Amino acid sequence: MLPPEKVKNLINRHHKLEQELSSAEIDKKKYAEISKEYSDLNDIIKQAKEYLNFKKDTEDLNNIINDKDSDKEMKEFARGELENLKSNFQINEKKLKLFLLPKDQADSKNAIIEIRAGTGGLEASLFASDLYKMYEKVCQKKKWIIEIISISKSDAGGLKEVIAIIKGKNIYSSLKYESGVHRVQRVPDTETQGRVHTSAATVAVLPEAEDLDIKLDEKDLRIDVFRSSGPGGQSVNTTDSAVRITHIPTGIVVSQQDEKSQIRNREKGLKILRSRIYDFERQKIDKERSKDRKSKIGTGDRSERIRTYNFPQGRVTDHRINLTLHKLEEFMEGEMFEDMIESLSLQAQQDELNKLN
Repeated sequence: MLPPEKVKNLINRHHKLEQELSSAEIDKKKYAEISKEYSDLNDIIKQAKEYLNFKKDTEDLNNIINDKDSDKEMKEFARGELENLKSNFQINEKKLKLFLLPKDQADSKNAIIEIRAGTGGLEASLFASDLYKMYEKVCQKKKWIIEIISISKSDAGGLKEVIAIIKGKNIYSSLKYESGVHRVQRVPDTETQGRVHTSAATVAVLPEAEDLDIKLDEKDLRIDVFRSSGPGGQSVNTTDSAVRITHIPTGIVVSQQDEKSQIRNREKGLKILRSRIYDFERQKIDKERSKDRKSKIGTGDRSERIRTYNFPQGRVTDHRINLTLHKLEEFMEGEMFEDMIESLSLQAQQDELNKLN
C-alpha cells in the first residue's frame, strides 16, 4: 500500500496551488508553471481522495452489512458498494503509483532523431531511408513537425545518415524507445536468386537541449572549418563553409555541411552538439542509478538490437517486450506505430511500478 502521507501531500499541494492561482500578485510566467502542475494534479485528485477515504467508507459499509436492524435490500446494496469500493481501490492505487513515479524532465521536449545505415551496404542505406519515411508518416498522422537538419544520401535513393528535429507536444516521451538497432530481413531488388538478406540501421533519439539545459563555453569548443564535398568527394562549394565542432571535455564531435553558409552550419552543429551532450549527461546519471539493476526498456543503448522487420513474413517484432505485429506494411505506413509505442510505455511503467513494490 502507498503511505497515506504521500497521498495527503498531493491533496495539500493541489489546495495550495489553487490558492496561488487566485492570487493577484502572480506574474504570467509563474502562472503558466503553476497552471501546468495544477492541471496535472487535477487529473488524479479524485482518486487521491477516494484512496484516503477507503478505510472509513469500508467500515461504514461493513457496519450496514453487520447491523441487525438493516433490511435485506439495504444490506445487498451495501455489499455491492463494498465490491465496487475494493475494485476502485486497486485501480486508484495503480493510478496514484504511476503518478508518483519519478518524472523524466525530458519527456515534454522536442526530439532530435538520428538514423544511420548500419551493416548491409546498399540495402542498409535503403532501409535507413524506409525508416525515415516511416517516421515522416507518423509525424503527418500525429500533426508533428519534422525538419531535416542534416542528410547524406547514398546511391539508389538510400540514406547513409539523416538527422532531423521533430517538434510537437511531449515528443521525446513518444519516441525515446526508438533508440537502438533496427534489423530488416527482406529480398533486395538486386538479388537475382531471391535470397533473404539481413541488414540494419541504427536510430538515436535525443531530447532537444536548450541553452538553459546545456551552457556551452567557448573555451571547451574546437571549431574547424573545411570545404563542403558532395557525393564521391566532388566539391560543391568554393568556400570553407563546412564546420566540425569538438566538445573537448566529452570528446563529442559534430560535423555539419548541409548549408552554404558557415554561420548556419555552425548554428545547426551547435544544436546537435548541445543535445548530444545533454543526452550524454543523462545517460551517465542513469547508469549510476541503475548499477544494481538492468532496465528492460529505455536503456538507450545504440548497440542494442531492439526490433526486426521481416518482410517475407509481413511481421515486425520488438524484442524487448516480445511483441509481434503481423501488419508490417501498415506499420511502415505509420498506422500501427502508436500501438507499439503504447505497449513499450506500459511495460516501462510496469517495470518502474515493480521497483516500488
